[in-house]
Amino acid sequence: MEEQIQRFLQFLTVEKGLAQNTILSYERDLKSYIHYLKEVESITDLNEAGRVHIVHFLKFLKDQGKSSKTIARHIASVRAFHQFLLREKITEQDPTVHLETPKIERELPKVLSLQEVETLLDAPKPHDHYGLRDKAMLELLYATGIRVSELINLDVHHINLPMGFVRCIGKGTKERIIPLGKTAAEAVMHYLDGGRALFNSKNADENALFLNHQGSRLTRQGFWKILKKLAREAGIDKDMTPHTLRHSFAAHLIENGADLRAVQEMLGHADISTTQIYTNVSKTKLTDVYRKFHPRA
Repeated sequence: MEEQIQRFLQFLTVEKGLAQNTILSYERDLKSYIHYLKEVESITDLNEAGRVHIVHFLKFLKDQGKSSKTIARHIASVRAFHQFLLREKITEQDPTVHLETPKIERELPKVLSLQEVETLLDAPKPHDHYGLRDKAMLELLYATGIRVSELINLDVHHINLPMGFVRCIGKGTKERIIPLGKTAAEAVMHYLDGGRALFNSKNADENALFLNHQGSRLTRQGFWKILKKLAREAGIDKDMTPHTLRHSFAAHLIENGADLRAVQEMLGHADISTTQIYTNVSKTKLTDVYRKFHPRA
């Protein structure tokens, strides 16, 4: 069964072109599923897996305290896996047909206020190459709303400072062009002119825009450590995630009247319903302001 998982992951990589993080998520979910089939249901042939076994697996996840969101993700992974097996004629039936997905209560993304964003963006001190790099990263994130995975995968040639845009390769290797504001462009220019070369890359052919102390491409984990450190220095006590600036970018645009379709395109959302959640953030903020300041609220 592990061999079939690898075949499926290869299909997602080559045929679907999914991002590495997505592939790893599928792999974790399916290994959990296969382990359950073997250890609890004593199933060693995927042809023997039926709808009742999948229902038992989902109950097992729920008993472990998994959230509705996590269970829904497992269902999506198992469903895609069984559809692949049937299409490849590895199995003779799809046990996920008519399997219900639990309703997920979508949480509003956590965003920073404009003042908090300004404080965070001013936290890096451009006195050395680390400060120049960190300033450029934060300004670029807030100016474009790109994902952290997209940020760290940027190469130098993806930035066009004279024209004021960044070329981003997003999920499914889809490319999008995003405007780059003057402030962010200046921060990136200062980093390229006076910071990037000081990271002493051992690889002269290193194309990564943002480098770590070893002169190699900065990792997602490395960025997360930097962000948490800067948030502490800025005195921001909100729960921060790597996507906080992305969420703030979108929410602030919509608050100021930006077209929803334009925001969707900049964020790289396939479905506009994903972007619409930021309108709810804006409505929540308006409600809070009303209740705080209206004399008869």
